Amino acid sequence: MTRRSWILLLALSALWGSSYLFIKLALEDDLSPALIVSVRTALAALVLLPLALQRSALGGLRANAAPVLLLAVVQMAGPLLLIAAGEQSISSSLTGILVATAPIFTFLLAFAQEGQERASGLSLGGVALGIVGVALLLGLDAGGGAALGGGLMIVAASFGYAIGGWMVKRRVRDVQPVAMVGATAAVAALLTAPAALLSLPAHFPTFKASASLFVLGVLCTGVAFVIFYSLVASDGPARASLVGYIAPGFSVVYGVTLLSESFTVTTAFGLVAITGGSWLAAGGRWPPADATRMTREDR
Repeated sequence: MTRRSWILLLALSALWGSSYLFIKLALEDDLSPALIVSVRTALAALVLLPLALQRSALGGLRANAAPVLLLAVVQMAGPLLLIAAGEQSISSSLTGILVATAPIFTFLLAFAQEGQERASGLSLGGVALGIVGVALLLGLDAGGGAALGGGLMIVAASFGYAIGGWMVKRRVRDVQPVAMVGATAAVAALLTAPAALLSLPAHFPTFKASASLFVLGVLCTGVAFVIFYSLVASDGPARASLVGYIAPGFSVVYGVTLLSESFTVTTAFGLVAITGGSWLAAGGRWPPADATRMTREDR
């Protein structure tokens, strides 16, 4: 990878890793998960759809209307709502770590549904390691009660990302990624708009919350995907997907340094176990062999 590629990869990791920080800041101003998701996805669509139009990439959307609708629910609106709702009870750093379980679910889905993954000892060991990391984080760091429920929501969101990736591989045809992501973001914004309108806060959002929503939508989603697909074009999907292993570290750094969240030995082990387990489940290669399916639209 060139110096430019490494700079873009680190910038992308920093952006996606900061998503959970800005969600937390918006939640602290009493903005509802539905409002956060609706505004975020609408802003992302405003960035991505004009870019897709400029690239003449919108032509394949009509033929993929059904997959776009399903993906808007399963891979965009659903997971983002679960993440925002879960973060009401757990820290942003813990959220960033738990989201990294998506490749583990990707492996399990492919193996259970299609039998396409070979259950090598390395991959199965990665799944087991990731599960141990999740169990420790939910059992010790989350602390039970509402926090445990919040953590389970984040894990469910990761499962949604895995299902979405599985669907894209099998049902989406002849449409450029920037158009697909822009379209699913637009549909997700429309789907969550009614709940967002019903949960408007009694006060006007503070500058901190408004800026957080702007950064979430424009930078962490819209611009981030432009960077991601630029890396895919220049260095290939495998190297671009290394962001999935770097971004959780950024989310921990942001949470600990900017929000004064705790970082325990359990947190450290969970971070290593989940990211390491996800890497092993994806094949245990550097870069991962089948990394295109690890793409996270939540960040």
